[in-house]
Order: sequence, then structure tokens, then C-alpha cells
Amino acid sequence: MSMNDIVQAILAPGAQVFVPVLIILLGLLFRMKVRKAIKSGADLVIGFVGMSILIGALVDQITPMTKKLGAATGLHLTAIDVGWTGAAAISWAWSLAFTFFALVIGVNLLMLIFNWTNTINADMWNVWGKVLTAYIIYYMSGSYIWAYGLTAIQIIIELKLGDLWEGQIADMFGYTNTTVTHIETFTAVIMYPINRLMDFIPIFNKRIDAKSLKKKIGMLSEPWAMGFIIGILIGLLSRASIASVLNFATYMLAIMALFPVVAKYFQSALTPFGAAMSKYMKARFKNREFFIGLDWPIVGQSAELWVTATINIIFFMFWAIVLPGNTTLPFAGVINYCLAVGGLLLTGGNLLRMIVLSFIYTPLFLYGATFLAPILTKMGKMTQAIKIPAGSQVTWSSIEAPDLRIMFAYMPLGKWWAYVGFVVLMVLFVLMYRHIKKAPLPSERYQELGSKKSED
Repeated sequence: MSMNDIVQAILAPGAQVFVPVLIILLGLLFRMKVRKAIKSGADLVIGFVGMSILIGALVDQITPMTKKLGAATGLHLTAIDVGWTGAAAISWAWSLAFTFFALVIGVNLLMLIFNWTNTINADMWNVWGKVLTAYIIYYMSGSYIWAYGLTAIQIIIELKLGDLWEGQIADMFGYTNTTVTHIETFTAVIMYPINRLMDFIPIFNKRIDAKSLKKKIGMLSEPWAMGFIIGILIGLLSRASIASVLNFATYMLAIMALFPVVAKYFQSALTPFGAAMSKYMKARFKNREFFIGLDWPIVGQSAELWVTATINIIFFMFWAIVLPGNTTLPFAGVINYCLAVGGLLLTGGNLLRMIVLSFIYTPLFLYGATFLAPILTKMGKMTQAIKIPAGSQVTWSSIEAPDLRIMFAYMPLGKWWAYVGFVVLMVLFVLMYRHIKKAPLPSERYQELGSKKSED
């Protein structure tokens, strides 16, 4: 049995097993009482399993409705959207996939030793995302040096994103020393310029989130009500039968209501864990603060996230129809967490900003998926990890950080535009990082609806 087989066997049960076990072991290391460590692990299991069930139910309901929507609009696009599961299958099929655990841990340790980050990335489940980046680079260039070198840069970026988001997450959700290190939040970087322009438009400086809307429109602002309304709208656009529309809308109502409930288990798991880690680290490292980096579902209790992700289905289909040169029909990746999670953390949960930014930036993902389709198709055929119908291509409509990955893919080939694009992305990243670090926290950032007082 190869090392890759061993690693995949360990990860095979999924994040709902691997991550809670890791948290229990780390909790014991940080001197948590056994009972509390096990309780944190159990709550994390409930959070991950519950979130997985709900996301699965959401995908099961949305996929056939999206297909009907595509048929109703007469779309016939050649790139098949295999979603993250297809991309992960291609990634794990690479014989060197297991080596990236060492790269992730090694880069993290060096960053911690030299005090370049405060984030300890425990999101080992998503190492496959780094493997995907490296495999694309290696496939394009044939160079292991470029593949490992540029992927190390992605790992550094993820750690710095973790440093950035901890304060936003603590303010919005009450977690202690907990952050998100997923590369999908890199979408906030490309959103940053438009979000800054919104700072100068009064309506975007109002507190528009589920809580504030409840004061204005009452029941209609509840997650379940928004889910029902969006479900009706998507159903009608897909020209489904009345019975199908009502059934779909009812499922959306229930799923949207349950997401915040299930996500609260992350809070009950991570708050005592974060407190124990903070106490342990501060006792040994004076004047240092450490954060635990985890996957994006820890922010899943945000109603704004799910409203944005669901509305974005309509945006995805609209842009798929009108964008010239697009070959991607979004199905498996039609729920774009990159736009929803990146927008949530960038805007501090401002629903209006999140929806507008999603509409503006959806084309980036469709063009990114179209651009990468030939590469992912050839990789899929080479690994035989997924079945590809004759005459078709495969891609991932909501591929994380498509801009960064495309730059990485073409930098080893000496493409000047790839180097320019990478520099632009890094400049935007630095500007966003500095701005958010200085800006008021989400709870203090916006005026209450109806307030006429000018913002500071």
C-alpha cells in the first residue's frame, strides 16, 4: 500500500470524522478536560454532519430545478460542471497528493516560528485544494519546482487570510480565536475595489442584514420566509409545474430555517476549544495570540450567506445565458460558496453589498471555469478519476480563486499577463488586508436603517 493510499484511507470518512478527532486531540494537548474536549468534538460532528445533510438536501433540490431552468432558456453548453467532488477526485488521483500534507504543515510551522502568522491551520481535509492547484501547475509546466513553490504561496495566502478574518468572525459569531483558512475567501480580494466604492454610496452604508430587515419588514426577513420566496421565484423561472414549484419552495423554507440552527453547534464546539488554546498558548508564548483555522461551514449560521448563495443561482443562470464565449452550464457547482462566504467576511454581513457583489463577480467564475475546462478535462482523462462523455469537457463552475489559479498556471510558461495579474492580485490583497485591519468591526461599521446621520 502506497503512502497516498494510507493518507486517503485516513481521510476517507470525511471532514465530519477527521476534523473533530483532530480537535479532540488538540484540545487534550491544550489541557482541556477530557469531558469538554470530547463534547467539543461531538458538537463539531453534529455541526459537520448536519451541515452536510442540509447542503446535500439543498443540492438535491436545486440541481433538477436548475436543469429545468437551463432547458427553459434553451442553454446547450459543452462544459459539464462536476463541482468540487469531481475536482477532488482528480486531485487525489495524483500520485504525489499525499506530499502536500507535509508542505502545508511545514509552511505553517515556518510562518509561526518567524511570527509571520498567528494562524494554526487545522483544515487538513481541504489539503486537496492545494493538490489541485499544484497539479494544474505541474500539468501545464511539467515542473515540480513551480508546482510546489507556487502552491506554497497559496498556503501563505490562506494563513494570512486566517489572520485577517479572525476579528470579523469573532465579532459576527462570537467565536474565540477561530478563523477560516479556506482559499475560497480569496474572492474577497477581487471584490475589494467595488466594495470600497460602495463606501461612498449612502445606501450601502446602511445596516442591511437579516436582523435589521426584521425591524422593517418583519416576518419576510426570516430565513425561512426568504427561502420560500426565492424558491417560488426559481421554480417559476424554470417553468416547473405548480406542484413542483410549491414542493421546491417548501424544501427551501425548511433548509434555510435549519442552516442557522445546525451551525450553532460549531459555536458550542469551538468557543471552549478556542478559549483553551488561547490560554495554553499565552502561557507559553508571551505577547502572542494564536487562531485555529478551519473550514468555511463554521460561519454557516449566517442567514445572509444562504440568502446570497441561493439568489446567486439566478445570477449564475442569467450570466451563463448572456456571456459571450462562456461554455459552462452551472450544475454541480451552482451554489457558489466563494461569492457568499467571501462577500460575507468582506462586507461584515451586509446583505445588499453581498448580493450586488455576487451579481457583478459571477462572470469571473464562469469565465474561469471555461478557461480551465480544457486543462481539467485533460487531467481527468489522464487520471481516469472521473468519466468524461465523448465530445464534452468537464469543469467546476464555482472553482475557488479562479483568478489566482489561472495566474499560477501560466506564470511558469513565461506569460507576461500572468505575472502582471498576480502582482495586481497581491497589491489588492495587501490593500484589503490593511483596510480591514483598520476599519470598524462589522457590528460598528454601518448605520441603522432609517438613520440620516452621516457615517464617520
